[in-house]
Order: sequence, then C-alpha cells, then structure tokens
Amino acid sequence: MKIRLLGVAAAASLALTLVLGLRLPPTEEQHQYARLIAIHPAIAWVAYLAFGVMALGSALYLWPATRHRRWDRLAAAGAEVGVVFTALMLATGSIWGRPTWGVWWVWDARLTLSALMLALLLGYVALRRVSVDGERRALVSAIAGLSAVVVIPVNHFAVTWWRTLHQGRSLANISPASHLDGQYIQAMLVGFVAMTLVFAYLLARRFQLEVLADEIDDAGLAAAIEARRREGVPA
Repeated sequence: MKIRLLGVAAAASLALTLVLGLRLPPTEEQHQYARLIAIHPAIAWVAYLAFGVMALGSALYLWPATRHRRWDRLAAAGAEVGVVFTALMLATGSIWGRPTWGVWWVWDARLTLSALMLALLLGYVALRRVSVDGERRALVSAIAGLSAVVVIPVNHFAVTWWRTLHQGRSLANISPASHLDGQYIQAMLVGFVAMTLVFAYLLARRFQLEVLADEIDDAGLAAAIEARRREGVPA
C-alpha cells in the first residue's frame, strides 16, 4: 500500500511538473528548449542519487557488521534505475544542447564524465549477470559499486575545475538578477520533487523484484539439493 501511494504521489507531481514546464515562456537564447529546465536538472540530480544509493548499499554490504543481502539488493536496484535516469540525462541534455551549442554532443568534461557514469552503471549491471555464486557476486559487485562512485564529485565540480560548454550549477547561480525568474525556479524545484518521487517508486519496485528473484534462486537451489539427496538414497 505504501509503495502504491508513493506511485500516486510520483505520478501527480510528475504531471504537475509537465504542466508547469509547458507553461514556461520561451527565452531569447534557448527559445522553446528552455522549458527543459523543468526536468533536465532534476533528472541529473536523480542520476547522482542513484549512484549514491548504489554506493551506500555496496558500502553497507562490505562492512562486516552490516553485511546482509538486502544491501546487495538495494545496490542492484539503485544501479538499474540509475541506468534509466542517466540515459535520460544524456538524452535531454543533448536536446537542450543542440540549439544552445549548435551540436548534439561535444566531448567536454561534464558531458564526457556523464557518459562515463552511464558506462560504469552498465558495467556494474553486467557484472551482476556473471554466473557465480550469490555471495561472491555480491562481494565483487559491492567493491565495483563503491569504487565507481568517485566519478560523482568529479562530475559535479567539472564545470568549476575545467572550461566547459556546460553552464554552471543552476541552483547556485539563482539570484534576484538571475535569468531564472520565479516561473522557471518553481518549475525546476517541482521537477526535483517529482523526479525524486519517481526514483523512490521505481527503486522500491525494483527492490521487490530483487527479493523475488533471490527467493526463486533459493527455492531452485533447495530443490536441486533435495533432488541430489534423493538420488543418493538406495532404492
């Protein structure tokens, strides 16, 4: 029931974000594409959040005092949902960049590191598909998941450390003289809430699937052991 209510809240806030975004006036520099500010920064935030969830689950699984399969499941769920949001971040960023920069893609620091984020997530997901026993797979995946999170602070500060085409941190640049007027700020902040709720809902659902998959694997292993045991019983 709680997850269902979370889904309703996510859908309602996402609908409100779309309404507010479509009502935004076009700007002189970016024209109609300026409306993407309602969703693109929020999607990028959730991509970062997904990395954080993957790293947190990995760290808690690696720590002997907290080692439990639920943390491995959380890391796996965070990574898989993160793939979706990171891909959306790159897609909406390219749509936004085309009229602003004149190209769909450029290999500057922020965009290159964002592409690396997607590659790391896909690599983590692929690593979990390796056919090894569950405990060893979880351990190796946890090490990979915790190591990959280093890309997040580097990507976050890329616009400060290097010269890039990408604009600076939007929220940090908001001021009374900013080009982001009240309508744009409102749409962007509602978008942050909406995308966070959507992420939480998808994460909860994916975590449930991980639990079911583990239960099926455990049942299959128990059945196989029982079958072998019966084979050893004299007729």
